[in-house]
Amino acid sequence: MYSIILQYQWKNPNLGSFIMMTEERKDTNPIPFLIKLVLCILLYVSFWYLDGFYKQYPWLNNVSAGLNLFLTSSILFSIGRYIMIMIYKKRHEKRIVRGNFVLGINRLTVVLNTSVAVISLMIAFGIDPRDFVTSLTIVAMAIAVTFREYITNLISGLFIMFSDQLSVGDRVAVGEHKGRIVDINFSSLVIQNEDDDMVMVPNNMVFTSPIINLSAHRSTLFLVKFELPLQVSVDADKLEESIQAVLANHPYLTGEDDLQLKVVELGKDFVKYKMEMHAKSSSNKVHKQVENEVFKEVLKFKRAYDSNL
Repeated sequence: MYSIILQYQWKNPNLGSFIMMTEERKDTNPIPFLIKLVLCILLYVSFWYLDGFYKQYPWLNNVSAGLNLFLTSSILFSIGRYIMIMIYKKRHEKRIVRGNFVLGINRLTVVLNTSVAVISLMIAFGIDPRDFVTSLTIVAMAIAVTFREYITNLISGLFIMFSDQLSVGDRVAVGEHKGRIVDINFSSLVIQNEDDDMVMVPNNMVFTSPIINLSAHRSTLFLVKFELPLQVSVDADKLEESIQAVLANHPYLTGEDDLQLKVVELGKDFVKYKMEMHAKSSSNKVHKQVENEVFKEVLKFKRAYDSNL
C-alpha cells in the first residue's frame, strides 16, 4: 500500500525579516566576544608587566603584537556592527524590514576581520605590512586582471546587500532563471527555482541583465506539490479535471491560472506533480485553505482508485 506524500510551498512575505532575525541569532552568543575581550585585557597587562621578557624574545613580541592588532580590531568591528544594526532596527521598527542589510553588515565584518587577520599574521612573522604592500604594487596589475571577475562580483554583491531593490525572500526573474532569492553572497545570487533547484547567478549578471522583482507587489503565487504511485498516475488526467472542477470560480483564487497538473519528477514507482495558482491574498491562512481542498481531492481520487482494484 503506497502512501501519498503531500507538500506545500508558498512565498512568505516576511521572509526578509526572518532572514534578518536568523542573521542576528548567529551573533547573540556573547561568549566569543567576552573571550576576545578578556584575552585583549590580559595581553595589555602582559605588555605592562612583562616588557623585559618580550624584549628578550623578539619573535614572541611579534606574535603578541599581531594578536593584539587582531583582537583589538575584531572587538571594535563587533561593537560597530552591533551599533549599526541597532540603529537600523530603531529606524525601521515600525516597518517591514529587509534582511539583506544585516546580511551585508555581517558579511562585511567577516571581510574586515579576514583582512586584519592577514595583516596580523604578517606582523607575527616579522613582515612589515607597508613593505609588503609596496612590493605588491609591482604585481598589482596582474592580480587585478586575474581576479577581476571575483572583485567585481564582490562589489556588486555589496551593492545588492545594501540596496532596497532586492532582498532575500524576493521572487525574481534574471534572464532565463526565475525563483526565490535564498541567499546573497559576494560571488552570486542564490535562487531556488520552481523545481527546487539552486541556481547560482553571478552578481554581475544582476547589473548587466534585465531583472524583474516579482515580489515588488507581494506576489501571491504559490505551489501545491504532491506525489502519487506510478500505477495511480495513469489516470492523472481525471485527477486534473476533478481538481479544476473544485477550484473553478474559487473565491480565494484570481482565476487567471489554467490549473494544469505538471509532472515534476518521474521515479521508478512514483510520479511527483505540482500545480501553480495565484491567490487573491498573500495570507498563509488563505493558501492553506486552498491547499487542503486540493489535498482532499487527491485523497478522494486515491481512495476511488484503490476501491476499483
